Amino acid sequence: MRIVFIGPPGAGKGTQAEKIIAKYKPAHLSTGDMLRAARDAKTEIGLEADKYMSSGQLVPDDVVIGVIADRLKKDDCKAGYLLDGFPRTIAQAEALDKMLAEAGTPLDVVLELKVPDEELYTRLSKRGRADDTPETIKERIAVYNNQTSPLLDYYGKKGLLKTIEGLGTVEEIFARIEKVLDAPQGGCGCRCTS
Repeated sequence: MRIVFIGPPGAGKGTQAEKIIAKYKPAHLSTGDMLRAARDAKTEIGLEADKYMSSGQLVPDDVVIGVIADRLKKDDCKAGYLLDGFPRTIAQAEALDKMLAEAGTPLDVVLELKVPDEELYTRLSKRGRADDTPETIKERIAVYNNQTSPLLDYYGKKGLLKTIEGLGTVEEIFARIEKVLDAPQGGCGCRCTS
């Protein structure tokens, strides 16, 4: 099962990704985790990425695509994976499509975790991370809405997008995700809400 997981900062993607991995066993490819690990290890790519991450900006495509391309070649990705935080732009989605087409391994589904902006701001304000200042939170949500939301139309036109309502308990949200992942793949191409 090859899944792309899209959602704004604070939507609860990390929590739901853990539940998807526990049940369905795909490799978890979190670009945020990969980039933070590279930053903490002070690699060249990590230090470059940190310049953007610390100000709430998106890391440039060439940096992220290089990290993903290397990761998709690992053995644990052969049985499936959950891409979390990538792609974030149409250019990244097109680069991913090209990589997967060359490998003969197209995506199965794109999950969008949808949460209203006001709720995201509340959640992120309570999280207490050092980089969760009010200005950075507003910037991250704005960047997501401006640059990532076109992906919803991109994947919607391909018939891959499934929108999941991100409000409710962790269990309620996961039940909506299970309903999509347990259904036969393929669909109407619309932005259906489960």
